[in-house]
Amino acid sequence: MNVADFEFDLERNLFDLQAELLDGSYRPGAYRSFYIRDPKRRLISAAPFRDRVVHHALCNVIGPLFERTFIGDSYANRVGKGTHAALDRCQSFARRYRYVLQCDIEQFFPSIDLTILREMLARKLADDATMALVDRILEGGAPVLTGEYAMHWFPGDDLFAVNRPRGLPIGNLTSQFWANVYLNALDQYVKRELRCAAYLRYVDDFLLFSNSKRELWAWKDAVRAKLANLRLTLHERESTVYPVTNGIPFLGFRVYPTHRRLKRRNGVLFARRYRRMRRAVACGELRLADVRTRVRGWIAHAAHGNTWRLRRALLRPPVVVHRYVGLKRGAQRAKPLRGW
Repeated sequence: MNVADFEFDLERNLFDLQAELLDGSYRPGAYRSFYIRDPKRRLISAAPFRDRVVHHALCNVIGPLFERTFIGDSYANRVGKGTHAALDRCQSFARRYRYVLQCDIEQFFPSIDLTILREMLARKLADDATMALVDRILEGGAPVLTGEYAMHWFPGDDLFAVNRPRGLPIGNLTSQFWANVYLNALDQYVKRELRCAAYLRYVDDFLLFSNSKRELWAWKDAVRAKLANLRLTLHERESTVYPVTNGIPFLGFRVYPTHRRLKRRNGVLFARRYRRMRRAVACGELRLADVRTRVRGWIAHAAHGNTWRLRRALLRPPVVVHRYVGLKRGAQRAKPLRGW
């Protein structure tokens, strides 16, 4: 509804927003938060639509200044990158190296230290008005994830360390962009200091490849120390070294040097959704055209792995409408879906 309200009088709303940004009176609104399980429980925070317009405008202006400093193998929330490009790169490395160090950062978005982040942004942004806008966005989002953060103590901390501002709301475009800015320090360290030729990162999941297990374990210690400088911690149990032939669980797939498999959980969840869609069509609550759109979206993702037999098995039950069930207006009559 807030999108419709904003666009109903779009020109006036945009000029009002522009005036607030120019005179410095702009203040972010309250977030609307809700939990999802994907599969971990996460708190998603949605800013008011007018604030999202500001986030996009800000990233359009400052993004190119930081983009040129990012490494090529950082794949999250960047034009021309994305999950499928990251999967291709992962498999390319798996074909060239014997072992992988897989790392995951604990409580990444709730743990981001806003003082450190602001210093990183200020090194590039010399304009006071832009930094004032950045400060307002950071301050507005700081309390959102307070309840999601479990305190970690780092060397040199005093009792006041618990009061340090931290956390970027999951859901903001600025949060996704600033997460790349924050971890660019790690990317540069791995590439320049550790001299790791085969490294890639997607948000807080990152992989280092080598032909030496000993080298990878040494790199893990070095990465742990570097993350401590950023006030971040590794998931120790999930951050480990193993042969690439075991398969690398990454971005919804298990990646092998020769092939990829969709994670079992992804297939199970789709099978449940597909059953619900078939029942909805049978009751006249869903159109066949809508089912086609949803199923083809999943197929487009699953097709990036070796999943032809899986797709055929999951989609074998046809979608039909029972003749004796009353249809809602606009629903289509029974016929199986073909041509997946």
